[in-house]
Amino acid sequence: MSSSSSTIDWSDIIRKEARGTNDEDLGEVQEVGENYILVQRGLINKDKFYIPKDMVESYDGDVLRFSVSEEDAKSRFLGDSAPPPAIAENEGSTAARKAEETVIPVTGETIDATTIDSAREATVIKEPVTETKNVEVPVTHEEISIERRDVSERPTEQKPVQSRTETKVPLKQEEVEVTKQPYVKEEIVIKKKPVTETKIISEQVISEKVTVKNPEGEEVGEE
Repeated sequence: MSSSSSTIDWSDIIRKEARGTNDEDLGEVQEVGENYILVQRGLINKDKFYIPKDMVESYDGDVLRFSVSEEDAKSRFLGDSAPPPAIAENEGSTAARKAEETVIPVTGETIDATTIDSAREATVIKEPVTETKNVEVPVTHEEISIERRDVSERPTEQKPVQSRTETKVPLKQEEVEVTKQPYVKEEIVIKKKPVTETKIISEQVISEKVTVKNPEGEEVGEE
């Protein structure tokens, strides 16, 4: 059955095992002083902890437990000689005050903005545009002309026609044949380049506001 520091028989804890808050092995009790307890660990390279009595948490007859971690014991109570009484009392009172404190973390949010790659598309559109172009092309054609010659009534065996007759005279002419030939009139070069700009990102964040009230419902200010 565990005992509090006020009911411990200090002479009974000599050579008993000492442990910290996380069940860490602090060594073995070697000496009980007026305000401190000497705990020693190791055989060759010995660690000596002069821990204030006020930091004793419990004793079950085999293990003496302290309200201090191994890390705190190394940083605050490791040494080769006992601390002066004033220091030991101060450490004890500080430990007592810490035991009476209730720590409530007050949290908040921060904004951490990072960038990720995404893709957009630029669209290049080609569409037909109709326009009229004029080209001058020389063309040749044949026309008829009439010339009358005097033959002095030369005799002929050909008789005059007895009815209407027609004589076809072929006339040559040139027709315009239009062909279209595609050609490259210019080139469009698409280039990409990075452009850096600064954007302001607005985002709502939540932080906690602490108000402490006493049992009467009155707000308690900070000390």
